Amino acid sequence: MNDMWPTKLTLNRAEKILSIGFDNGTHFDLSCEYLRTQSPSAEVQGHGPAQRLTVGGKRTVAISAIEPIGNYAVRLVFDDGHSTGLYSWAYLWQLGTEYETRWQNYLSELAKKNLSRDV
Repeated sequence: MNDMWPTKLTLNRAEKILSIGFDNGTHFDLSCEYLRTQSPSAEVQGHGPAQRLTVGGKRTVAISAIEPIGNYAVRLVFDDGHSTGLYSWAYLWQLGTEYETRWQNYLSELAKKNLSRDV
């Protein structure tokens, strides 16, 4: 996993999808909503599992900018003002490979907390 290197990073603004290709041929299409709600920032993740926030109301969020951070990550700037998450290549790989589980967990958390994907 740590050896995976991105070969493609393309934002489809109309579909609100970030496409990521890796050098082993693996490809992921991740929605802006998913990326925003799974942000690696302390604002979302907290400083431990007990502090993790469930972020609702992001169904229509978009990525407004992608900023390279060295050779290891990108900063995704969202149109809701969130810009503090640094998405390493390893974390993007993890988000892609764990998509089904993470998405279902997110939807369950929303329901438990009476939150919605809509604003």
